[in-house]
Amino acid sequence: MTQQEQLKKEILNKTKEYYELVHKPMQDKKFVDGESRVNYAGRVFDETEIQYLVDSSLDFWLTYGDYSKKFEKQLSKYLNVRWSFLVNSGSSANLLAFYTLTSPLLKERQIKRGDEVIAVAAAFPTTVAPIVQYGAIPVFVDMELKHFNIDISGLESALSSRTKAVMIAHTLGNPFNIKAVKEFCDKHNLWLIEDNCDALGSIYDGKLTGTWGDIGTSSFYPPHHMTMGEGGATYTDNPLLKKIMLSMRDWGRDCWCESGVDNTCNSRFTQSFGDLPKGYDHKYIYSHFGFNLKATDMQAAIGLAQLQKLNSFTKARRENFDMLYEGLKDLKEFSYFTPQENSTPSWFGFMIILKDESEFSRNEITKYLEDNGIQTRNLFAGNLIKHPLMETLQEDIDYKQIGDLSNTNKIMNDSFWVGVYPGMTEDMLNYMIKKIREYVGGYNG
Repeated sequence: MTQQEQLKKEILNKTKEYYELVHKPMQDKKFVDGESRVNYAGRVFDETEIQYLVDSSLDFWLTYGDYSKKFEKQLSKYLNVRWSFLVNSGSSANLLAFYTLTSPLLKERQIKRGDEVIAVAAAFPTTVAPIVQYGAIPVFVDMELKHFNIDISGLESALSSRTKAVMIAHTLGNPFNIKAVKEFCDKHNLWLIEDNCDALGSIYDGKLTGTWGDIGTSSFYPPHHMTMGEGGATYTDNPLLKKIMLSMRDWGRDCWCESGVDNTCNSRFTQSFGDLPKGYDHKYIYSHFGFNLKATDMQAAIGLAQLQKLNSFTKARRENFDMLYEGLKDLKEFSYFTPQENSTPSWFGFMIILKDESEFSRNEITKYLEDNGIQTRNLFAGNLIKHPLMETLQEDIDYKQIGDLSNTNKIMNDSFWVGVYPGMTEDMLNYMIKKIREYVGGYNG
């Protein structure tokens, strides 16, 4: 063993000692009713993540590198897809997925400004933002209140001669009706982007969500199914979309050389492009108006360790969801998530919606829970159309909606969710059940 290898081994051993001394006691800290806080999500990790992170930092390779390549390969293997691309966030993943479909290389299927994309307003804003930012028109379809996903009965009404794609998420890990949406897209030759940011590990008809459409996206922000701090990914089986995606992620360049590598094509100075002089350096040929959305190797290192734990994380999420459901299912004031038929969700949260006849309000119960140390969340934007960001847009010109979105408004007004992340203990789950039941039983208006 060289001196360098020996020193690295000592550093990584010390890193494990540091984890055992500093981080492990925090994660093992006993939950105390009424004193400890129950967060809706959090990081779950051990010494492996920290050792991988330190190992990557010692190389001082500060951008995309070996860990990134390994992560993309392992993520593709997990998803059973041909290509995965690491990016710096789930929002960037959605941006890259959408803009990939605007490439002129797609010819008649290219999304152009003024074209329409079917979406839902009960969404995280960055599922919709790329559509608006590009100059396409989101067409908002209502939700259904059984699975809290897109109401497929509105798809045909949302269709026009300018419709090019459907871009929607699997709500809190519960798959939307992929069979119906996919059949609709295939029938009308539409692209399908699956925002899989809240559903990594969910299964529909024996196949992982995110892999049914043309492009899937993931987020690795700390609350999600696995984390690398900031990070995300896009994935596809389509070779043309793969080519476009790689170009747009990496500045819009035509070259596919990896960082630090030159002349992979062996014709760097002999080709002709556009109106440029023949032989112009291929490393500086740009075929798209792209971005720089790459993550760092240090982020990828954490992600690689997290990916090894993903199956156990998914199992814990399902068990935690089931425990909450069993503890609350008899409360008549609420409706709960119902798993999509023919699916096994990897739950991101436990969704609760007040029935119309409930006597109390969503804000009253969430305030009570928050006051008792239980973190709650709304279903993101609730109804994106109601937010200030839409004030500069004009209905039927910049966006459209199908019907009155009454179910979307119901979700906005009367729903909330609590966490099921793998760091939840049985004591935490029992405490949440107790406090929700306590509020309902003691409510006096």
